Amino acid sequence: MLRDRCVGDMAGRAGRLYAMPVKVVSDLHSATDALRRTVAPEDTLLLLGDLVNIIDYRTMDGILVDVFGVEAVQEVVDLRAERRFDEARAAMARRRKGREDELARQFQTLLRQAYRDVRDALPERVYVILGNVDSPHLACEVERPGVEMVDGKVVEIEGLRVGFVGGGLPTPLKVAGEIGEDEYDAKLEGLGPVDVLCSHVPPDIPELTYDVLASRHERGSAGLLGYVREVQPKRVYFGHIHQPLISSMHLGRTHLLNAGYFRRTQRPMPFLP
Repeated sequence: MLRDRCVGDMAGRAGRLYAMPVKVVSDLHSATDALRRTVAPEDTLLLLGDLVNIIDYRTMDGILVDVFGVEAVQEVVDLRAERRFDEARAAMARRRKGREDELARQFQTLLRQAYRDVRDALPERVYVILGNVDSPHLACEVERPGVEMVDGKVVEIEGLRVGFVGGGLPTPLKVAGEIGEDEYDAKLEGLGPVDVLCSHVPPDIPELTYDVLASRHERGSAGLLGYVREVQPKRVYFGHIHQPLISSMHLGRTHLLNAGYFRRTQRPMPFLP
């Protein structure tokens, strides 16, 4: 059981103590100018995934639009909104036909540059996990001294044990940053008890997983919900749901907090001691 695991010895895990201010951002989606305005170079940042803008459904911009054009992307978006995922994939395949290698190279180039742009906007000390739209093999472009990938790790911040578990859960979209539930749960189990937990996806609670603009529930983690019920950390920070029905609630002693769709809100959340 998680409660029985010894957590006094942090050897072999990431562990550093930094003074405030500490800020939490999720769903950055390439809003690097806003990040520079709201997070000072001396701040410590917890960055909870979805770092780059593949497609912004509100403004219809992003890497997909840059590569395929607005008309093609709008067709796919409309099919996805109707849950016609196979047709959406077929439509994208038609748009790529005969140009597969060229378009793939262009997409990879723009994606790599987007991660570099994020890296250049980050403050001196950053802890990063990835989200469902992130590309694990290219997201390493954000790494530099002071930027640490902490998926599946525990870090000491302000005297608190802070655990991190990244990735999105499987959906019909089959995007790059999705991982299996077993993999997600294994990383969660490996943390042991923590004071604060940071995840990209929320616990599987209907009020937290419902997106009011999309008018549907997104994937939450049943494993994370079970962890919260058993361990009762002080707080859980997460993102993924851009327009949540509820962004804050308590489950027992645990405060569950959606850190916000930063690309829209342009407001980091303070890390509470």
